[in-house]
Amino acid sequence: MSSPPRSIVLLAFPNMQLLDVSGPLQVFASANELVTQRGLDTLYAPHVVAAEGGPVTSSSGLAVLAGSLRSVKAPVDTLIVPGGWGIREALADRRLIRWTQRQAPHCRRVASVCSGAFLLAEAGLLDGRRVATHWGRCDELAQAYPQLHVEADPIFIRDGAIWTSAGVTAGIDLALAMLEEDHGRALALEVARELVVFLKRPGGQSQFSATLSLQHADDRFGELHAWMTSHLASDLSVPALARRLHMSERSFMRHYKAQTGRTPARAVEQLRIETAQRLLSETSWSIKRIATRCGFGSEETMRCSFVRQLRVAPQVYRERFSST
Repeated sequence: MSSPPRSIVLLAFPNMQLLDVSGPLQVFASANELVTQRGLDTLYAPHVVAAEGGPVTSSSGLAVLAGSLRSVKAPVDTLIVPGGWGIREALADRRLIRWTQRQAPHCRRVASVCSGAFLLAEAGLLDGRRVATHWGRCDELAQAYPQLHVEADPIFIRDGAIWTSAGVTAGIDLALAMLEEDHGRALALEVARELVVFLKRPGGQSQFSATLSLQHADDRFGELHAWMTSHLASDLSVPALARRLHMSERSFMRHYKAQTGRTPARAVEQLRIETAQRLLSETSWSIKRIATRCGFGSEETMRCSFVRQLRVAPQVYRERFSST
C-alpha cells in the first residue's frame, strides 16, 4: 500500500526572501511531477502558511498566496522557515514564534533557510546545536544567540531533527538532501538534473564569502585584493600593503576600513582561511604545507585562526568536508 504524501509546510512572512520559499518548494514539486509521470502517487503535499493567510509579499515584490496558521490541522512532516529582510519583523511577531514552538515537537524535521535560523533560535529550537546561516550573518547570529554553535562554511547542517542552511539557493541543497533521505539518491539526482543544479555542491559557502564581502561598487581596493589572494604567503602587513598603493599607513588604514568595514589584518586572515579551507577540502596536502602556502607561518597559527573564525580546527574541518 502506498503511503500518504508527506506534509511540507513553509512559514511565510512579509519581505521574506522569495527563493528561500520557491527553491525548496520546486524541489518537492519536481519530485511529485517525476513520480506522477510514471503513474505513481505524489510524495509530498507542500503548502505555504502565514500569520493571517492571504497574499504575502516577498522582498522581490512578488506575492505568495498562503494559508493561515490556523489552517494547519494535520500533523506536519517537515516545517521550513525562510529568511530575508523581513526576519526582524517576523521575530517580533509572537504568533509566529509560539506557533513554531507548538508545531516543532510534532514534526519529523524542522528546517531553516538563510536567516530563518534567527526565528528557530528565537523559538529556542537551536540551543546547543550546530547551526548554518548566510555567511554574512554568522557573526550576528552567534552574538545574538551565544548558546548556538554557528559554523560559517557549511551549505547546510543537519543536527538531529533540525536542519539549517546557508543563504538563498542553499535552500535547494537542503531540500535535495531531504528528498535523498526520504526516497533515495536516484530520485534526488534526477530532480537535481531537472533543476540544473548540483545534487551535492562542491565546497562550502565560504568559498564565496571573503572575496565577495570585500567587493564594493567603488572598488578602489579591487586590484589589491586580487594581488593579496595570489600572494598569501607574502608580507601582507599594513606597511607593505600601504607601500604597494603608495599611501601612508594611516591613510591606508582609514580608507580601507571605511570601504570594507574591517581592518586590513582581518581581511588578510579571512582570505588566508578561505584558501586554506579550499586546500583542505580539495587536496591531500599536509596541514603544515597548507599553513605555509596560505601565509600562516605555522600550523598552530592556522589552527588558532580556524578556531577563532570557524570554531573548528583544520583537521576536523578536513574530516567533515574533504572530497579527496
